Formats: sequence, C-alpha cells, structure tokens
Amino acid sequence: MYSKFGEKFTKHAGITQLMSDLDEGLRAGENMLMLGGGNPADIPALKSEFAKHLNQGLGDGSLLHALCNYDSPQGNQAFIESLAALLKSQFGWELSPNNIALTNGSQSAFFYLFNLFAGESSNGHKKVLFPLAPEYIGYEDSGLTENLFCSYKPTIEYLPERQFKYHIDFDQVSIDDDIGLICVSRPTNPTGNVITDGELAKLDELARAHQIPLLIDNAYGLPFPSIVFNDATPFWNDNTILCLSLSKLGLPGTRCGIVIANSDIIAAMGNLSGIINLAPGGIGPAIARLMIEDGSLLSLSKEVIAPFYQQRAQRTLQALQQAIPSPHFRIHKPEGAMFLWLWFEDLAISSQALYERLKEKGLLIVPGSYFFPGIDKTWPHTQQCIRLNYAAKTEVVDRAIAILAETVNPLLPD
Repeated sequence: MYSKFGEKFTKHAGITQLMSDLDEGLRAGENMLMLGGGNPADIPALKSEFAKHLNQGLGDGSLLHALCNYDSPQGNQAFIESLAALLKSQFGWELSPNNIALTNGSQSAFFYLFNLFAGESSNGHKKVLFPLAPEYIGYEDSGLTENLFCSYKPTIEYLPERQFKYHIDFDQVSIDDDIGLICVSRPTNPTGNVITDGELAKLDELARAHQIPLLIDNAYGLPFPSIVFNDATPFWNDNTILCLSLSKLGLPGTRCGIVIANSDIIAAMGNLSGIINLAPGGIGPAIARLMIEDGSLLSLSKEVIAPFYQQRAQRTLQALQQAIPSPHFRIHKPEGAMFLWLWFEDLAISSQALYERLKEKGLLIVPGSYFFPGIDKTWPHTQQCIRLNYAAKTEVVDRAIAILAETVNPLLPD
C-alpha cells in the first residue's frame, strides 16, 4: 500500500509515543502526572514577559504582519538580522544573516540536516555519528534510509551521593569514511549532561580533520534559554552547525528552530524549507525579535530561566534520593536541561515494563531504551534507565516520586 518512505515513517517511533503521551496527559488533567515529555515549566514571570511582548507586537503591527504574510524560505529577516548582530556582539562570532536559517521547530532542522549529510551519496552510504549515547529520542527515526546512525557507549564516572556522569570515550571513537556528520546535544537530552569545553574542542578537531560538520543541538543551552548549571562556553565556527530553539525558552507552540552554519548550508536549508514548507512560521521570530531589541532574551534566560530550573533540579534530586534509598539507584549529575536521568542498576524488569506499570498508576515518564540510537540494545544499561521531567508543579513532582518509589523499591536488589 505505502511506498518505502511510507512504510518507514508509519512504523512505531519513540518520539511519536512521547508526543502522544504528552497530549494524552494534558487532556487527562489531574488524572495523569506528566513527567514524560519536554514541555517547559509554567514560570509566571516569563509568561508576563511574553504577554508584554505580544501586546507590543499587536500595538506596533509586527505581530499582525507576521500572521498575514509569508516570510522567505530562510525565515523572518528582521529576526535573523537582530540575532546575527546579537551573537556577533556577544561572542565575536564572524557571522551575518547569511549564516542563519529558521525552521518549523528543531525537529524539522534535524530531519533536514541528517539527510543532507547522511544516507546514500555518490561516495557511498554515510552515517551520523553520536560520539556519546544516550542521546535525544527524536533523532533515531528521522533518517530517510535505514542504518543511518551509529553511537559509542560512554565512560561512566561514579560520583558521591549516588550520582554519576557520562563522558565521551575518545579512546573508542573512530571516524571512518562512512561518517558524514557528528552530532551532540549540549546539554544532553535526556541526561542533563553538559559535555565539557575540552570534549567539545576535541570533537571540533576530529570534525575538521575529517572534513565533516559538527552539529550541536543547543535547544536547552547557551546563550538562550541558558538551562546550564555549570561552566560552559558557547561554541560556533564555520564548520559547526549550531541549532537553537524557542521551545525551551517557553514558546513551544511557535515551533521555531534556529540553525547557525556556514552560508552554503544555510542556502541548502532555505531550499529545503521552500520545497517542503514554503516558509517557516513568523510568530515566534516576531516575539523573539522584540526580546532581542529590549535585551530581555538574554537577561530572562540568565536571571529567570536558569535559576528556576537549577533550583527545581536540586529539589527533585534530593526528594528522589530520600524516596529510593537503594545503592543500586543512581542519578546522572544534573548539569542542565529539564530532565533527571535515573539509573536502576539490576532492575528486575525493563524500563519499558516499568513505563507501562507507572502509566497504569497515572504517572508518565519515558523509558530509557529509546535514547540509545545506534547502540546494541543487548547492553543491559539501555534497559535500566528512565527520563523524568521535573518542570511540573512541585506538588505534581512530589506525587510522582511517591508513585515511582513505591513501584521501583520492591524491584531493586536488597
């Protein structure tokens, strides 16, 4: 009935399950505790700012203009020009508006970029390399062809207070002629890991040496929304593709992804956008441009968003440690993003089975097995982890932790 394309993209996918759960949970209201999806927190101070800029945009006509007109396939030029000027002045990056394109959400950007640099080519079948797994659930099913991704297991650093941290195992990472793109998220979704400046510099060296781009998914990172809790330096050069987003700033409904790259890649992105979408949406860029002009885009990220999530992360971490006392339970050190990555070593059931049990009890989380693209699922670690979003209201998080604890405590070794 369907083409090969249709057969591939109508199969079950982890990201589809996640988004369906998100919608189901929102419709269920208080009957379902939503700690699964990536919906940002309800931060009143942030919503007040958005409302102010929406009213400003209605007053000066810029919002109505965005609603009533197409932008170019590259995206809203006024926003692109403002963003280019901001990044150049803040970080000294040598870029212009020709280095920025907008997409209808970051997921669209990854689909374009993965299939631009990987898949069947005149030089054979190319792959996307994830030097560190686990990685974002939305990557794994976004290739037009099969066998598009490969990954490496991390090294695991054991930390005090039952925490741990993943690191890139550079002794194992090997780049052959079949690699067309290197991709990392920073902070990493799902773990909250922030790869160090040193790790990023090594990846840049590898990418340049093999003449392939380095893609950094910066949806939670610097300079906005700045959900980073440790020292990290924003990074970009002409061999780097940096992806930003307005979603985790608090505007997921605008579906606005931002790609910063060399001008040839941006031209290709614009061509893809024109063919597939005509043009990206303009509402998010219209709001964000006003926030750039009055300085609130960066100040809100640093002074409101980052402290909010850091406080929530520490509160949730401590509550989990108290509720689940087993030495077989560990939490990845929270360094950014809006998730805690929980590792139940020697769990009696798989993370998928745990997901099903928790869902029956009214708690939605995400099973960890979906976050290991290109990794052999026989590695036990892939079946022992879950991702938990701590951005919900504290009373919701507390109820969720109670359900999680009563479920997993009997399943862990004594």
